[in-house]
Amino acid sequence: MRVLLVEDDLRVSAGLASALRRRGHEVTQAVTAAEAVEAERVDLVLLDMNLPDRDGLEVCRRIRQHDDVVAIIAVTARGEEQDRVAGLRAGADDYVVKPFSMVELQARIEAVMRRTSRTVRTATTLQAGPLRIDVDARRVWVGEREVGLSRKEFDLLVALARQAGLVVSRERLQLEVWQTTWATRHNLDVHVAALRGKLDDPGLVETVRGVGYRLRVD
Repeated sequence: MRVLLVEDDLRVSAGLASALRRRGHEVTQAVTAAEAVEAERVDLVLLDMNLPDRDGLEVCRRIRQHDDVVAIIAVTARGEEQDRVAGLRAGADDYVVKPFSMVELQARIEAVMRRTSRTVRTATTLQAGPLRIDVDARRVWVGEREVGLSRKEFDLLVALARQAGLVVSRERLQLEVWQTTWATRHNLDVHVAALRGKLDDPGLVETVRGVGYRLRVD
């Protein structure tokens, strides 16, 4: 997903951009209102309301005027009710108050994209190395051999295949497969082990220690 991150604090922007990229998002950064308004179209805008050259509410209105489809999440330290109401009325789809965790932000991103039906279109058939996945029919082939997977195993494989070659964090997998980050570490590991056991090459699903998993494509 293409994300425009509008944040004038360079330290915060760098950390947030890095975290978003690790979760598979394509990130463009802007530090001023002018850069934000002139940026190319994206799927989602994370908009700081305290910008050096213009009020964030005005920027939100400008972005919404130019693109009535893009999803906008206001990310700001302004936590009063009147600030949240103003942000939503200016065109934001959601309002996140600093400080926040990446798990919360990712969950809000996914909720906004589901609620507004602005998810990026994905292919109904995914190809990743020797794997071919028919998402709609929920069928998987390794080469010419069809593999039978449980519902959770299939959902887990699709989540990895949509970011093939990239590391997908444990939190992202738990959100996509179980719709919660409270799923136990053991639960995810058991399903990964079962998935590996059904593939011709168990090494297709690689463990990235301390982060998550990656579907190998080479």
